[in-house]
Amino acid sequence: MPSNHKTPIARAIISVSDKTGLTELGQALTGHGVEILSTGGSARVLAEAGIRVTEVADHTDFPEIMDGRVKTLHPKIHGGILARRDHPDDQTSMTAHGIRPIDLVVINLYPFEATVAGGADYANCVENIDIGGPAMIRAAAKNHAHVTVVTDPADYGAVIAELNANNGSLPANLRRQLAVKAYSRTAAYDGAITAWLSGTLGDSFPEVHVTSGHRATVLRYGENPHQQAALYIGGPGRAGVAQAEHVQGKELSYNNLSDADAAFELVAEFEEPAIAIIKHANPCGVATGANLVAAYRAARKCDPVSAFGGIVAANRPLDGPLAEAITEIFTEVVIAPSANPEARAIFAGKKNLRLLLTGKMPDPHAAGHLVKPLAGGFLLQDRDTGHITRDNLKIVSSRQPSDQEMADMLFAFTVGKHVKSNAIVYVKGGATVGIGAGQMSRVDAARIAAQKSGEAAEASGEAGLLTSGSVAASDAFFPFPDGLLTTVEAGATAVIQPGGSVRDDEVIAAADEAGISMVFTGMRHFRH
Repeated sequence: MPSNHKTPIARAIISVSDKTGLTELGQALTGHGVEILSTGGSARVLAEAGIRVTEVADHTDFPEIMDGRVKTLHPKIHGGILARRDHPDDQTSMTAHGIRPIDLVVINLYPFEATVAGGADYANCVENIDIGGPAMIRAAAKNHAHVTVVTDPADYGAVIAELNANNGSLPANLRRQLAVKAYSRTAAYDGAITAWLSGTLGDSFPEVHVTSGHRATVLRYGENPHQQAALYIGGPGRAGVAQAEHVQGKELSYNNLSDADAAFELVAEFEEPAIAIIKHANPCGVATGANLVAAYRAARKCDPVSAFGGIVAANRPLDGPLAEAITEIFTEVVIAPSANPEARAIFAGKKNLRLLLTGKMPDPHAAGHLVKPLAGGFLLQDRDTGHITRDNLKIVSSRQPSDQEMADMLFAFTVGKHVKSNAIVYVKGGATVGIGAGQMSRVDAARIAAQKSGEAAEASGEAGLLTSGSVAASDAFFPFPDGLLTTVEAGATAVIQPGGSVRDDEVIAAADEAGISMVFTGMRHFRH
């Protein structure tokens, strides 16, 4: 089919749930002499605007039945859509059965996703599963050589422009583009129904898993400049980077988005004012405080070198004093639920800083899935919503931890959940003072964290290690005492870890010999 092939639009069928732009489209079609077939609410809106409409029931000589469940499922509709204009047999059938061609199909579907998201009961969700709409969309998309299908009001402007430019005809390239969008829409729609219906059966992992998303933007490049990438929005609604308002700053990169997501998910874990500074998907400083400025100062102190050019996330609205503190050094991205006018004005003075505002915080305990691609497939798992409280802890050492140590251990273990494995996190006074991330050896993770704490102490003019008098958290058990003893050498006075090693007794004995406290969580937080 030649790319410049144009088909005149003589007859259209319109049946839309979202009435946005409907009147303008109807007026444009009428202006080009197009006959409009329509149903129910769509027909009423058009008629009230003075647009001549033929009811589908009058076109098919068959009434709507079953409370409107059956209205467009008729040969005069589907034959008119599917008939190939260049096939003599199709034309003969149309003539024999009194079928007139339909050249334009404008459909958007019952709001199933919105109905589910609104918490509707089972019966209402079922009634919002569209049947006739997807059938017409798929038929028109299949016959895009001759028929144009429009499923999104955002495309009405392009259709009207082409009609005006081509004297009432539409070009083949537009028909093909809209056919792709139409099949994407019905695929996403069916995927949403599948996910919901599987969920009602308690099946989180159905036999066929469907993932869909709406492209928000094409990125400059991916993880590296030679890779292409795009941002898609989809799945269960969750406050975060994908739907955030991009207030200022240049375009976000793939890595900016990934790091901002990691930072925001981390601070969402805490009820107190919290700040997380992220570099390459790992935290380089995390702290809570009486206010965000105090939390930021403490977080940046953990690793001031890595904090330069990092991502900062806050779990409270941004204010002027915090904005002043953040802009003391170069920061790539700041993400928070909101910002007051003073903070916005201060950030505006840093044109290269990207400011993202999400409107609210995500629920760290909300269920969801994570997808990891593999060659020839993908892994699907629940989000890590594991949460440890003081009541969950088992004290296994002879020495009992103090209240401050207990609070810091819980904080450290929560931060460790967001650090790439193997992970060791040192915390003192509600702030990280050393983080060892992504090491093949847990001993190396403990050593690197201590080494970086020494560098941070030197940068702040303090002697020794920041880890002196801290607590340490390990994301998984210590397989041997050496990792534990490395944290002791760094100055840790208490350690939190999952436990579960065949050598737990040896590790406990080493803790007792060193005179430190140790607690088991019974839960690990591997993060690959």
